[in-house]
Amino acid sequence: MLQRPKLHLLVTTALFAAAITIMTAYMLHIPIPTGGYIHLGDALIYLAACLLPLPYAAAAAAIGAGLADLLTAPVWVLPTLMIKPAVVLFFTSRRDRLLCRRNLAAVVAVGLFSPAAYALAGCAMAGTMAAFIPQFLGTLVQGIGSGALFLAIIPALDGVKLKEHVGA
Repeated sequence: MLQRPKLHLLVTTALFAAAITIMTAYMLHIPIPTGGYIHLGDALIYLAACLLPLPYAAAAAAIGAGLADLLTAPVWVLPTLMIKPAVVLFFTSRRDRLLCRRNLAAVVAVGLFSPAAYALAGCAMAGTMAAFIPQFLGTLVQGIGSGALFLAIIPALDGVKLKEHVGA
């Protein structure tokens, strides 16, 4: 039988995975000509990474983004299953507040890491490095949007003491 705190973490992880799927696949989902699409689902991945312990945040990111790709752009599922869990490594859930130096720095670092990782995956799929710049730029726009949304909402979430209420 699962202990209550572990059950709480699993349910919170599942809710994040579902929200990430919906936000990525259906809300402000804008296809880009180089493949893939622009979305704001990464903002929820960043939030999960700031609220949940690492394995749970990585699972929410992989499951949520992986399902979104399976529903909309299946060719990207495998790269997503590797890249999105790596994204959560940049953030920390070990601070009292969501807005801390590490999480601010993580938004910038992930804003470069994720586009580069997807661009390399795009090059591998296309069989040419010529795919790097178009893929990088498209994903960079998506990363900037997700980072801006995350930075816009976390002060309010800190104001209502979300970390205390989630209790993860």
